[in-house]
Amino acid sequence: MPEAQVNGITIYYEVEGPDDGKPILLITGVGTQMTRFPKPFVDKLVARGYRVIRMDNRDIGLSQKFTDHGLPDFKEAMAAKAEGRQADLAYQLSDFAADGAALLDHLGIDKAHVAGFSMGGMIVQLMAIEHPDKVLSMASIMSNTANPDLPKATPEAMAALTTPRPDANADLDAFVAHGVASAKVIGSPAWPIPDDVLAANILSDYERSYHPTGFPRQYAAILATYDRRPFLQKLKLPCVAIHGVQDPLVPVEGGRDTAANIPGCELVEIDGMGHNLPPQIFDRIIDAMELATLKA
Repeated sequence: MPEAQVNGITIYYEVEGPDDGKPILLITGVGTQMTRFPKPFVDKLVARGYRVIRMDNRDIGLSQKFTDHGLPDFKEAMAAKAEGRQADLAYQLSDFAADGAALLDHLGIDKAHVAGFSMGGMIVQLMAIEHPDKVLSMASIMSNTANPDLPKATPEAMAALTTPRPDANADLDAFVAHGVASAKVIGSPAWPIPDDVLAANILSDYERSYHPTGFPRQYAAILATYDRRPFLQKLKLPCVAIHGVQDPLVPVEGGRDTAANIPGCELVEIDGMGHNLPPQIFDRIIDAMELATLKA
């Protein structure tokens, strides 16, 4: 099993593509495993000459868990941010960025293209800010800058994200049904994914790793992270912000704000796309990513 001891913890990762391919690190969103960048997406990148690195973020999937830290105090996380101090959490979002940079070092990769969606977009932004020597180009997908004035998620999308799921070990059918319903709320209206496919993906991730307490700790790190705009404005690297126009969880204004705050950053808005990666537009998303990678 490919594991790396990096940044003081164990990170699970997988690498596909030729050793001499263009390295690209893919980072997923809150509470999601690396499988959310699915194999067909990876295969398309490999076919374009990339060496693709996927990783499970800390506290999810097959990477190290932080169960001993217990559940976070969300009110404290928000209060700390408002007061300009660092919240007392199991980890900060900057730790995820340090994990990614350290994994590249472990693999002997001097610099890589980095791409992440949702929380992963925030992480790759932090990699570019805090570890610029490791980043060739950046793709921030359906993410934002932590600008507090940006529009919030719709109530339905926020409920889909934060409503506790049934205990899968007690009632697996209810757990899967809840996951399917939530995925449909935040998904892409132009490219709906069939219920049976959603259910199969949820079951596959459950069988790979069931770790429900990782989500709240990761989510608390998002809530506590700093406004990145002043730092993004100083970046000098090829960049693209990709966003679905119909994203109900991280509204499209988040992508627009990202592009507006990074000099020269391309903005790609996809009409009909919500807060997921529909297979029907894998090529469009990769084409958009290459607006940055091909400039590096």
